[in-house]
Amino acid sequence: MKLRYLHTMVRVKNLEESMRFYELLGLEKTRQMDSEQGRFSLIFMAPPGQPECPIELTYNWDGDDGLPSDSRHFGHLAYEVENIYEMCQHLMDNGVTINRPPRDGRMAFVRSPDNISVELLQAGDPLPPQEPWASMDNTGHW
Repeated sequence: MKLRYLHTMVRVKNLEESMRFYELLGLEKTRQMDSEQGRFSLIFMAPPGQPECPIELTYNWDGDDGLPSDSRHFGHLAYEVENIYEMCQHLMDNGVTINRPPRDGRMAFVRSPDNISVELLQAGDPLPPQEPWASMDNTGHW
């Protein structure tokens, strides 16, 4: 099964300060997504000439009082997969819990044995919803 690294996500308390820090390291903003409904911004920053290796800065507009002390800075690893249903089935067959099933044919979350959250994203367009995934409930958190 083909797998491609996408990004690593970290939560930030002060977006401007965090962006300045990563700019000092030499990273540059490659894209930004703002969600009015979710009240958050995602800023992707990568080394020059390496847009395929970004860090995702997640900023919650209403703040996150737990930062920086609650270990919520690190969010997840993200990988693109050829077929999200096949990957999730493969993982389940090998004892991995699917914490957030790919109900939408696009996204799923699992956790490593060390409790690291891993996002799996369908390459290209989402696959049509199918069972058992479409009816599967979340397990735990991701």
